[in-house]
Amino acid sequence: MTGPDPVDVRLLSAVAEVGRASVPDIAGRLGMDVREVAARLAALSTTGLPLVVGVECDQQGIRNALAVAQQWAAQNAAGGPHPAAGYSGPHPMSGPHPMSGPHSAPAPVPGPPPMPPAPAAPQPPMSTWGPPGSAAWARGDQPAPVPAQPPATTGTIGTKLDVQGVSGERISIQLVEVVDPADFLFTAAGHELQAGERSVVVHTELTNHGQVPFPSLPDMYLELITKDGAPIAKAPVTMSSRPPHRMGVQPGETAGGHTIYVLPESTELAAVRWTPQPGDQQRTLLWDITGL
Repeated sequence: MTGPDPVDVRLLSAVAEVGRASVPDIAGRLGMDVREVAARLAALSTTGLPLVVGVECDQQGIRNALAVAQQWAAQNAAGGPHPAAGYSGPHPMSGPHPMSGPHSAPAPVPGPPPMPPAPAAPQPPMSTWGPPGSAAWARGDQPAPVPAQPPATTGTIGTKLDVQGVSGERISIQLVEVVDPADFLFTAAGHELQAGERSVVVHTELTNHGQVPFPSLPDMYLELITKDGAPIAKAPVTMSSRPPHRMGVQPGETAGGHTIYVLPESTELAAVRWTPQPGDQQRTLLWDITGL
C-alpha cells in the first residue's frame, strides 16, 4: 500500500485552509499550474473525500463564443476545396466518330499529357476561438491587432483607487499598509525563512459600491513589483495575527485582509499591483511604495 501523494497532501491542506476558493486562486497560493490543480482536484473529488470541484462562468459570454465558433465551422465546412480553374483533363469520346463513315479515322498523334494542377500551398492552422472581440474571434484567419493599453490607475500607500470589476462590480481598493520587512511577524506565526530571504506583509481593503457581488478573493492577483519590473506573487501562507482575505465581497460591504510575500532579501520593491485577472491592463491598479 503506497502512501498519499505529497503534492495532493499539500493541495488538500490549502483547500482545507480556505474552505472555498477558485482553482486559479489555489494554484496561485501554491505556485502550481492551474491545469494540474484542476486535474488533481477533479481526481480527488471522486475518491470519497468531502470535496466538490465546481465551475462558474459568464453564461451569455460563453453562449456568444459558442455561437461564433459554430458559425465559423459551418462556413468553413460549406466552402470546401475546389478544382483548379481552367483544367479539364482528357475527355473520352463514346460511340462512332461523326465523320468516320465506313472507314476508320486515322489514329491521332498522342500529345504531351496534361499538366496536373499545382498543389495548394499549406495553410497555417487557424484558431476557432481567438481573443474575444478580435478579428480572429470571428474569422480565425488573421492575427488580431494589439490595442493600445490605457495607463494604470496609480496611487501611494493609503490611497483608495476605484475600478470596475470583470462582472461590472463598482469597487475601490485601498492599500492600507506595507510592512517590509515583516520577518518578526512571519516567524512569530510559526513559519521559517531560508537564509537570504525576507517576508513582506501587505494590508488591503476592498469596498463593493455596486449592486453586484464581487465573487473572487480580493488579493487573488495582488503582486509586488520590483524596481526591474518583475512581479512577485503571494506566498501560500497565512498568519493568525494578520488574517487573510476571504472569498467574495457583497454589495455595500468592505472587506480587509493581509497578503504575505517571501522574496530574496536584496530585492528592491517599487510598487504593489492589483488586477482582477492576469494580463487585464485595463483594470490595473498600481501603488508606488518606493518611499518605504
